[in-house]
Amino acid sequence: MLIKQVATKVLQREGLNKVLQDVVPKTAMAKKNKAKNWEYGYNEKYDIVVISKDGTLGDIYEVQGLRIGLPKTPSKYYSNEEKCWQPFEYPKSLSKIKSIFQWNEMSSDFKDAWVGYIEQEFDRREEGFWFNNNGNPIYITGTHYCYLQWTKIDVGHPEFREANRIFFLFWEACKADKRSFGMCYLKIRRSGFSFMGSSETVNTATISKDSRIGVLSKTGTDAKKMFTDKIVPISNNYPFFFKPIQDGMDKPKTELSYRVPASKITKRNMYLSDNQELEGLDTTIDWRNTSDNSYDGEKLQLLIHDESGKWEKPENILNNWRVTKTCLRLGSKVIGKCMMGSTSNALDKGGANFKKLYYDSDAKSRNANGQTKSGLYSLFIPMEWNFEGYIDKFGMPVLKTPDKPIQGNDGEYITTGAIDYWENEVDSLKNDADALNEFYRQFPRTESHAFRDESKQSLFNLTKIYQQIDYNDGLMKAKYLTRGSFHWENGIKDSRVIWSPNKAGRFLVSWIPKYELQNRKELRNGKYYPSNEHIGSFGCDSYDISGTVGGKGSNGALHGMTKFNMDDAPSNEFFLEYVARPQTAEIFFEEVLMACVFYGMPILCENNKPRLLYHFKNRGYRGFCMNRPDKQFNKLSKTEKELGGIPNTSEDVKQSHASAIESYIEKYVGLDMVSEFRAMDEMGSMYFTRTLEDWARFDINKRTKFDASISSGLAIMANQKHLYTPIKKESKISINFARYANKGNISELLK
Repeated sequence: MLIKQVATKVLQREGLNKVLQDVVPKTAMAKKNKAKNWEYGYNEKYDIVVISKDGTLGDIYEVQGLRIGLPKTPSKYYSNEEKCWQPFEYPKSLSKIKSIFQWNEMSSDFKDAWVGYIEQEFDRREEGFWFNNNGNPIYITGTHYCYLQWTKIDVGHPEFREANRIFFLFWEACKADKRSFGMCYLKIRRSGFSFMGSSETVNTATISKDSRIGVLSKTGTDAKKMFTDKIVPISNNYPFFFKPIQDGMDKPKTELSYRVPASKITKRNMYLSDNQELEGLDTTIDWRNTSDNSYDGEKLQLLIHDESGKWEKPENILNNWRVTKTCLRLGSKVIGKCMMGSTSNALDKGGANFKKLYYDSDAKSRNANGQTKSGLYSLFIPMEWNFEGYIDKFGMPVLKTPDKPIQGNDGEYITTGAIDYWENEVDSLKNDADALNEFYRQFPRTESHAFRDESKQSLFNLTKIYQQIDYNDGLMKAKYLTRGSFHWENGIKDSRVIWSPNKAGRFLVSWIPKYELQNRKELRNGKYYPSNEHIGSFGCDSYDISGTVGGKGSNGALHGMTKFNMDDAPSNEFFLEYVARPQTAEIFFEEVLMACVFYGMPILCENNKPRLLYHFKNRGYRGFCMNRPDKQFNKLSKTEKELGGIPNTSEDVKQSHASAIESYIEKYVGLDMVSEFRAMDEMGSMYFTRTLEDWARFDINKRTKFDASISSGLAIMANQKHLYTPIKKESKISINFARYANKGNISELLK
């Protein structure tokens, strides 16, 4: 119960989006709204993506770092008696017409009666739709309207969900933004993505000329199933005025081809006969087998990437995206979009590659061309916002258990909140780590949940690690962690080190010592020694070679950790994390040196890669480099005496290193359920999630892959060096020397 209470407190969210204020000056907005000259697309001046197609601008949403401009709320909008979304009934008279040719054969009176309805549907499909939802004006995009009104899914009409509204707003922004290649959607199970993607496939194909739409999934069989079971039925059930004439079979297995387009029926052209020559649309939808090179060399208008977090070896979603990304561009111009969505597999079953792609798609992190590293924009919607059975009739989630039952969108009444249901499931699985992690991946409330890995008999307590990760996810990171860099004052080496907050910095810190504790070192016998060793230490996993073949060398890692102290500093906390590989090894060495000097603390690092240790020695900082704590000084090798450090090849050292991390996790990470080290409801203070995730994956037999674990473990060992000090053993051989009383001329033996 305690875990559930803490999780609830940590993971509460205000909503999926926030409405930004004062992005555009009121006078400028009013002037442009009056002229209706807001252009659809990215507005560089105000850094917003305008998705309005009527020339107006209203609310500006921020969704996961992307600022989206909606159209201005109209004075009149649709409202029904229920004040919620309900699909409009398709007139029976029109439903009997299957093609434009049948329409042309109808009488003038029939056409006059229905042409206004048809024009209205084209307008809604293009511009979107406003309706009254529980007393509030709600805007949905044209694509979303097509999904709700004209898409047939396995249960009939899709239901309206606020989570899906945000999804389609975000997708419209991806389409409107010339910098974007599309979206990378991290989803929960049964969120409707496959049907939404299929709906967009048909919607795009039926309005695009000379275009190619592609479909990929985790296997070729899954892609084919999506094509035959979703895309083709949606196309066949489209109203005749949206659906082009289809070439070939009604239920194709490999390719859907639109030969003759459905021309927009208006009052001007509704009397045209079918004797006129019709120009072909020549647009196709097909699917491909799952391969790194799928669609290589093709030109695509739209690519639907379903279950992209489940590509298992030898296939690789990262490799495929590098290939298919070129299918969506001509030079620097983006000519197509990708709608990618998936839950994540375990990391070694495709999840790791999808995780990298997802985080490379952060809209808040862009290169000089204004694009993310992947070109996509990432979106995550927590499970409580999109969980079947917990959505009310207005499409809003029932997060917590209500005082009174609430009517759901399926007509049933909801008596339990989605979060409460989720917490009950988590509580029931707490003793089965793999089942719990699978549940987290299927129904994540945070990004960390979505990328949970299999336990694989982890060395460390995963429950505590993930408790801490969940807690960290709910924190306002800017209040706890600061990114930045160190530099020598006035550029003079070995003077004073200065800390500078910097978003591009490689250091992440949670504590900066007060001025009096900074740069404390003393010079003895020509060597500098740290003066804050009583406060804490550093651990480092270094590297020697600047460049590697393919640029895939491991990172250098540095961790700073305090010990119990009486100074103005935290106790037993990690305060610094550095995991990076600068362009040259020398840059890394100097940054490590500056961190040690700034904090005035010693460093323990592995000596099998000695260049860092030589860097310290040559600069006069040998006193900062700790000797291995498990041997007396006179037992050290010549090199160990010269440089310091500890070997990583010793089995004893490996075991001591792993035990140090294990002990720290038990004491200071997650919740302490028995109040041995702190109060039961007090969470640990390990704020560096990247290191926590490294601990969760740590494999003692493959230590070189876990840079953060190596350096953090060495920092712990450095602070606890007294635990590894060898005990001086007494000799078992007793040697008794004879003693004499030397008085007078004769010595007398003493007994």
